[in-house]
Amino acid sequence: FNSLKDPNLRIQVNVDGHFLTKPVDELFRKHELHAVPFMTGVNNDEGGWMLASVSPKAAFIRDVIADEYIGNGDDRVKNRDGYTEMLGDLFFTIPAIKAANAHRDAGAPVYLYEYQHPPKFLQQKRPSFVGTDHGDEIFTVLGFYPCPEDEEQLSKIMMSYWGNFARTGSPDGQNLVHWPKYGAEEKYLAIGLKKQVTAQHLKKERFVFLTQTVPEKIKQHEENAERSEL
Repeated sequence: FNSLKDPNLRIQVNVDGHFLTKPVDELFRKHELHAVPFMTGVNNDEGGWMLASVSPKAAFIRDVIADEYIGNGDDRVKNRDGYTEMLGDLFFTIPAIKAANAHRDAGAPVYLYEYQHPPKFLQQKRPSFVGTDHGDEIFTVLGFYPCPEDEEQLSKIMMSYWGNFARTGSPDGQNLVHWPKYGAEEKYLAIGLKKQVTAQHLKKERFVFLTQTVPEKIKQHEENAERSEL
């Protein structure tokens, strides 16, 4: 969606010729990346953003995406959950997967995670339908005390994974569930309160929809518009 001109739907990135030599998508596409160990991940309820008024092209994109996530709009709960999932995918989950793919394809060892436990002190402040929102894992990684015993144990596990990665380039370590590299099988670590398990293909259907289906629909829409103008 870098082609969008609406400032409400994009964040300005400065291609300065030093730190960023080219647009990020181009660097990803050409695999012009440092092949150093790379860890990235998302939380399982990344929503909570708002779309403002948009241009006609962006409005078309919004409608296509909203139809996929929300449907006919008759179910208010589905509207709410679909809207937050849509925004979480657009702003966080899909970009994280694109970055993981690019670094993997450039030859870097990649470790992807989905964090699934909102700290209890945050749960108490939120509606019951909110899952693990953006940034929730930071409290667990950094050790936010005092907290219940099960959360303290999870915090120690997260600290071990992150510390191992910082020291060695791999999060794996003694007495930890194996965290596989993110490769062609797209394996990642699902991090829950009680257990950590290997999973595959994080948000695969949504990823295909947003990175393949939507661009195809945009291209078709633009071709139709050009023909109608003629």
